[in-house]
Amino acid sequence: MTDNELIWRIAGGSGDGIDSTSQNFAKALMRSGLHVFTHRHYPSRIRGGHTYVEVRAKDDPVQSRGDGYNFLLALGDSFARNPQDEAYYGKEELKPLYENFDELREGGVLLYDEGLLDESDVEEIELEEHAEENGWHLVPMDLRGIAKEHGREIMRNTAGIGATAAILGIDTTEFENLIEQNMSGDMQEANLSVLEDAYEAASDLDIDHDIEVPDGSHDEEQVILSGSNAISYGALDEGCRFISGYPMTPWTDVFTIMSQHLPEFGGISEQVEDEIAAAALALGASHMGVKSMSGSSGGGFALMSEPLGLAEMTETPLVLVEAMRAGPSTGMPTKPEQADLEHVLYTSQGDSARVVFAPANIRECYTQTRSAFRIAYEYQIPTIVVYDQKIQGELRNVPASHFDEEANADPGSVLTEDEIQEAAHHASGKFQRFLHEPADGSNVSPRSVPGQKDGRYLATGNEHNPSGHISEDPENRIAQMERRINKLDDIRSDLDENTSHQTYYGPEDADHGILVWGSQQDTVFESVDRLNENGHSVKALGVSDMMPYPVDEVSEWLDSVDEALVVEMNASAQFRGLTQKEIGKYGDKLSSLLKYNGNPFEPAEIVDGFETSINGEDLAASNMKYLPAAGD
Repeated sequence: MTDNELIWRIAGGSGDGIDSTSQNFAKALMRSGLHVFTHRHYPSRIRGGHTYVEVRAKDDPVQSRGDGYNFLLALGDSFARNPQDEAYYGKEELKPLYENFDELREGGVLLYDEGLLDESDVEEIELEEHAEENGWHLVPMDLRGIAKEHGREIMRNTAGIGATAAILGIDTTEFENLIEQNMSGDMQEANLSVLEDAYEAASDLDIDHDIEVPDGSHDEEQVILSGSNAISYGALDEGCRFISGYPMTPWTDVFTIMSQHLPEFGGISEQVEDEIAAAALALGASHMGVKSMSGSSGGGFALMSEPLGLAEMTETPLVLVEAMRAGPSTGMPTKPEQADLEHVLYTSQGDSARVVFAPANIRECYTQTRSAFRIAYEYQIPTIVVYDQKIQGELRNVPASHFDEEANADPGSVLTEDEIQEAAHHASGKFQRFLHEPADGSNVSPRSVPGQKDGRYLATGNEHNPSGHISEDPENRIAQMERRINKLDDIRSDLDENTSHQTYYGPEDADHGILVWGSQQDTVFESVDRLNENGHSVKALGVSDMMPYPVDEVSEWLDSVDEALVVEMNASAQFRGLTQKEIGKYGDKLSSLLKYNGNPFEPAEIVDGFETSINGEDLAASNMKYLPAAGD
């Protein structure tokens, strides 16, 4: 963790308002001029179970969660399991305290609701002993009691915010503004009173900590968003007007946000019975000429493999999103992992042709979702945006101007009725939708949509001739297959010329490299800064184009370094394997740093992994795995 920053963690039980309270805390700090980044950790339970959210705040842009944290607000778990289950799950009322001990930094502040604990609980978790050993400042306060004086004890969250503000010297104006904006009547008045009372009570305490909350200001208007927001807004701005889905964590956020906003644009959302129906319904809407999307996570996306194959065979544009979580099977539904890469790349039947983008942050979620729609509808190919629970749930501030781009309702490569009259038709009158050699010399055959005069054709999952009739003729098969597959070469050229999704970071002449994809990119970038400050010579490349793979870009970058560490959140080094498969060399340059315990990397862990890779030492942390390069 660096100096002059606050990393505040609020912990409690699922259903206790931990997420909403942290969002308001982060928003208030952003409005006061700071840059913020949140990290969310929660169990796969609707109510109960230890959950926490970190808010990291600095006067400079924040790229990642930090290393540990320096302030804990522990509220307890109001929905803990029955005491009979303690043999399996421990005493859940206390987990917001003791399960956060390991990462609270030396000299940190631990503010907890003393209404939660009795003397035996304090002794059981050895709270005072841990505090003395680590120099923590213990601050017991009856937050529930303060809340009850003004109504309901659920307002202890507001009391915790007031006490935090007093201890850290934060002005409460922005917190008051948020309460006034989000509440009304008696509830508003009660929360303002709780905030004030807790602030005054904590102001009377003598706590000699050294946490400094920086001062900051923004040069332009900021908004605070998640990756799910950004994906949704990118889809809407690109003209998506239909979404179908079935709820599944963590994809549900995109589905919910889209469902909330589509009616404002004259669009439609449909919740259906399963993921097969969801993908098929979106495919049907797109066939009818509406820009459409669907998505899921893990096992739900597996069910979409049949409609995905149909989209590939019928060359129907479609955008799918796949929100990765820890698997296999149900796995850990609320924990991040990057282990669905091969699943997303290859799930389907036969030799498939699809495009896959993996955005790394909120900005990229917006821009690459827009790219996904453009590519899908120009090239008549399914396109997948793959991300994970980390991006889905984390919030960070972004300039509002990033989203000030022109909307695009263009349906892509769809002919007008006048153009259809001039296009190729079979003697029977059917429109030749699947020409072997389109007139413009591309691999994209002209498209009509149902209802257009003289645009009728057959759309089938079987191999077919130019009019769509089933055909098993060998020459036709070769022509159709090669045209579909060759689209990927055209798309690669398009991306190389117009829209590079790869992100370069660090000094161009660095000796060593870190290669990364998806949500760990910005954490790697912060690690690169630290490594260079420590005397190393390091740069990084974040890759977002999974298919078609940017072979030339990555090869040129790998040629420029002596060796490269590949950082990813899975156990089988899937991105490293993809890189070696696509490029066909560099096995002796590429080593891997892997993490798959349900938590994303922290910057210090990547620093440790890099130094392990160049020094041949053992990893300091046991929660990661290092795989050397071939031959080492």
